[in-house]
Amino acid sequence: MDSAARRWAELLDGWIIPDEILFQAPEDPWAITPAAVAPPVVPDDTPSRRLAVESLPAGGSVLDVGCGAGAASLALVPPAGSVVGLDKSSAMLDAFAAGCRARGVHYQAVLGEWPVAASIVDVAHVVVCHHVAYNVRDAVAMVVELTGRARRRVVVELGAVHPSVALAPMWRHFWKLDRPRGPTAGDFLAVLSEAGIEPVVAQAPGRRHVHATAEFVAMTRRRLCLPVEREAEVAEALQVLPPSPIEVWTFAWPGDA
Repeated sequence: MDSAARRWAELLDGWIIPDEILFQAPEDPWAITPAAVAPPVVPDDTPSRRLAVESLPAGGSVLDVGCGAGAASLALVPPAGSVVGLDKSSAMLDAFAAGCRARGVHYQAVLGEWPVAASIVDVAHVVVCHHVAYNVRDAVAMVVELTGRARRRVVVELGAVHPSVALAPMWRHFWKLDRPRGPTAGDFLAVLSEAGIEPVVAQAPGRRHVHATAEFVAMTRRRLCLPVEREAEVAEALQVLPPSPIEVWTFAWPGDA
């Protein structure tokens, strides 16, 4: 029987965009702007935040893996007194640093990709990793390194299904291409169990997007590998085929640093 980790990797491979479509893409289809993931001024009261705060001492440290603009870690300030953000995008790290300065928190921004860059960051009381797992083929290496960098707790957040599942009707509309359904949060849980980790698991409703915004239309158009002159078509299709919100799952388990 295939292992959970192998199944995870094989299901992720199903999301590879066919070459005949990818070669027509005028921009990186997976690009996300910092503005699209900017942290709210007042943190949302989510299971992920609550589970992280439970393990954070006053003035404690947080490592944010795949930090983006810092939504996961800056939601923990306070009680966190220092945060380290790691991301493969320098633009995201610039936004993360700006958010840290605005909140007056000690920070370090590290350019790198997990799990390869795990060795270049220090351990922290809490390690958070939000909406990154579906980008990592080697889920076991990801989990092992997260655990090894946390003194108290690891908190991972991801959608119940791959984020691109919500755009499956749009792929059929524009390219007549059927997209896969997996992997899912349940598959990630199976990887954790296979690695000997029995996490706390919590679910929360997904956020409903305002599909008419220019930001969302442009992101969807990039995802679909379409040129900018087709944004009006994408906006029209989004009104007919709006993506449904995806439930959010949180997994938390002890660190061993």
